[in-house]
Amino acid sequence: MKPWLLLLLAVISPVHAGTVVTDVPESPDATKFHLIYLHGRIIENAGPRPTDPRFGLYDYPAILDALSSRGAVVISAQRAGGTDVNRYAGVVVSQVETLIERGVPPKNVVVVGFSKGGAIATRVSSFLRRQDVRFVLLAACPREPAPPSLRFTGQVLSIFETSDTLGGSCRPIAEQQERPVSFKEIPLSTGKMHGAFYLPLSAWVDPVLDWVHERGSTSP
Repeated sequence: MKPWLLLLLAVISPVHAGTVVTDVPESPDATKFHLIYLHGRIIENAGPRPTDPRFGLYDYPAILDALSSRGAVVISAQRAGGTDVNRYAGVVVSQVETLIERGVPPKNVVVVGFSKGGAIATRVSSFLRRQDVRFVLLAACPREPAPPSLRFTGQVLSIFETSDTLGGSCRPIAEQQERPVSFKEIPLSTGKMHGAFYLPLSAWVDPVLDWVHERGSTSP
């Protein structure tokens, strides 16, 4: 068995505070938060622990571990190389709808996306149109103007790194004529550029988990 597959299987071990799986559970626990994590482009071609010469190690398994650390069920799978953003957004919409059909309250469903995964998450928000489903966008919005048809629905948390030249603020999209139910944005200044989200740094993991676990139990 390939070493990277052994590593990924280790992440899915039940010893963690939460659970990491690759698809929607057949019988999900409706009392738990379910986070769909969408990784960056580099994972599509280089496996779960690639190293970028500019940004360093992208530790996908460690990020899944961190996101599950407060008891959430994390759903995440490595996408194929060259995955189409819009088509995969349709896959995620189907996953969200399946979770809800199987009894998980919409407020307990969170789509978390970084970089290309964040671009997918923005489209899920645009397509889904469920006001209680929540979205965490990590370096997800381009520095250049976004397509005018793209808009956010649901409840949105955006986090971006000020030194990043690839992903910036999502506020221009959030402030279009059609706005999400709620929008919050947190700028970071770690100096790590896009690589700020390659590792489970507390600078972004803690506010994400605080927002997910505290906000999920109450109305916006």
